[in-house]
Amino acid sequence: MNKADFVFAKVNRILELFLITIFALLVLDVLFQVFSRYILGTSFTWTEEFARFSLIWMTVLGAAYLNAKKEHLSMDFLYQKLSDVNRRKASILIEVFIFLFALIVMVIGGFNLVYITLHLEQLSGTLRIPLGYIYAIMPFSGLLIMCFSIYHISNTYTNKFKN
Repeated sequence: MNKADFVFAKVNRILELFLITIFALLVLDVLFQVFSRYILGTSFTWTEEFARFSLIWMTVLGAAYLNAKKEHLSMDFLYQKLSDVNRRKASILIEVFIFLFALIVMVIGGFNLVYITLHLEQLSGTLRIPLGYIYAIMPFSGLLIMCFSIYHISNTYTNKFKN
């Protein structure tokens, strides 16, 4: 295993553990919300907001994780009909498009969103967390996707190509 494969595996493992932690906190939050509403007879407003922010983070980081595993949603009926050489070319082209999307939409757009919300000092309604911190997951996840795309392109060039 070379250094890039080692770093890729470690980053994926950290991402897995972080996603598991977010999901566990989300489950505990919802259980607490149900418990407080039906057993205690009171509702805590912060639980709904925490659940929303957890879902945002889990969704965006989950997209990066699935991109790393090459298990993202795709329609590959035309791709499967290509020859091996054309499949390699198509894989590289797809990864370039994914890289560009992550760069333009997630990183550049995400940094703009984070900057604007922090500059305007927007806070979440209940938890009073600066929304820029919540939205910071977008450029972070975009950077991860870009790194994963570079990794996949390099594997395609070095004969570690898998469909």
